Amino acid sequence: MAVPSDHDIILALGEDLPIGIWVARAPTGEEVYANRTFATIMGTGVLQASVGNYSEPYGILTRDRKPYPEERLPFVRALVEKKVVVNDDITIRRPDGSCIDVRAFGNPVMAADGTVTHVIIAFFDVTREVAAERARADSEQRLHRAQRMEAIGTLAGGIAHDFNNLIFGIKLIASELASSEEDPRRKEALAIIDDITERSAALTRSLLGFARRGKHRAQTLCLSDIVSSMSEMLRRTSAGVELEIEVAAADRGVLLGDQSQLEQVIMNLVGNARDAVGEGGRVVIRTRDVDLRAIPGGAMGTITPGPHVMLEVADNGAGIPAELRDRVFEPYFTTKTKDANRGTGLGLATVLGIVELHRGAIEIDAGLDGRGTTMRVYLPSTRRPDDDLATTGRFSRSPSPPEPGTGTILVIDDDAVVRRAVANALDSLGYSPVEATSGAEAVDLYRARKSDIRAVVLDMVMPVMSGKATYLALRELDPDVPVLLMSGYAVNEEVQQILDLGVKGFVAKPHSVEQLATAVASVLRAANR
Repeated sequence: MAVPSDHDIILALGEDLPIGIWVARAPTGEEVYANRTFATIMGTGVLQASVGNYSEPYGILTRDRKPYPEERLPFVRALVEKKVVVNDDITIRRPDGSCIDVRAFGNPVMAADGTVTHVIIAFFDVTREVAAERARADSEQRLHRAQRMEAIGTLAGGIAHDFNNLIFGIKLIASELASSEEDPRRKEALAIIDDITERSAALTRSLLGFARRGKHRAQTLCLSDIVSSMSEMLRRTSAGVELEIEVAAADRGVLLGDQSQLEQVIMNLVGNARDAVGEGGRVVIRTRDVDLRAIPGGAMGTITPGPHVMLEVADNGAGIPAELRDRVFEPYFTTKTKDANRGTGLGLATVLGIVELHRGAIEIDAGLDGRGTTMRVYLPSTRRPDDDLATTGRFSRSPSPPEPGTGTILVIDDDAVVRRAVANALDSLGYSPVEATSGAEAVDLYRARKSDIRAVVLDMVMPVMSGKATYLALRELDPDVPVLLMSGYAVNEEVQQILDLGVKGFVAKPHSVEQLATAVASVLRAANR
């Protein structure tokens, strides 16, 4: 039996190494040896190449799939630098189109006179390592983006709350003046002021929606029905645009959500698409059920795999540049900066806030026929009997006439403008308001005049002693104290917690005199039952 030589043993060892080995003569680059692992990595056998032409025949690319610069290849670097070099950013594209990420070590072999005679390159397959690093980087990017959006949301919520108070004072004062004004011109001016405050309130609701502090009353809803009920209005507001609505009867799109907020999401996305395409453009609205096996790449929100309802709004406009995609959900960021089409930058910010409030997510994708933009909203789905579905198709409510009343009402608010405006409004309705600037002062007043005070109007957000703490202190004095809670944040989790403690009613700021009158009367009726 023949005994293998040392050369044979070394050669066999090289063949079986889990590392790709490639040896070439210098300076020509003529291949001298390549082991089986190298051939597996490259997806091919021996290739002949000359200096200055390696990237193309060997399919050597950068991590972003561009041809690798010849002067940075490990063979060339080892030849020039005459030392061991390391390249960590190489991707090999095989002849079958598959790609593999490698780390390459180039080692020059030098003669006694210092001339490089050969270059040995070792290739390590680091595909899994690179994939893990990419996943980690993506996760960190999503975390940083979420933290940035959370910080912006907190700021937006605070601004909206304070702005609400200012709007509220103006609205109540204008409403009170209008009720006794007989001059037509003055009444018209007051009506304009009221209209301005309503538009301003819509702006703060958008901010609160982005900040995830807005009203959220969960009902069993059918997304397809909501879109269908809005179709006529959407077409009227999209004149000059080819609007297609694709709602399959089989895809019921049932979810738990707040209808008014979902209507706002649809309106904002369609309005954004309409503005992007302009006259003659095309916008498609679709709803369908999807079972997500994985989280869509680049989706923003709190989505988890499972059954979802999807809303898709696609257009064939100019599209969103890649460098702006991470910014379009920031409040006050807008590309609509001219004349009547100037945007507030709150449309998509509001959409994101509402979607996250519904435990969903939104992603940006390519638009129709390779042009424009597609926005996909994913919302967790549920299945309930059809008779549980809330009625859809409501877009306006008629204001109730003001209900007059009598008796003492304690008004608690740290904001002087709001406090005085509410007190004046109550006075105009026939009540006798008593004001308290803080929770502590309110408790002292209620202790001294408990028998006289018929009800309490309480602001939720106050310094030192919050609305919740104030209510609990008042309840210590009177377990059945009738309280109307007032807040600029509408019905969110914090408000709901106070309502669950026994508060009789709630009214969101800014509200009209009529709404205040109705809410106070309702609280008093509940207290007398």
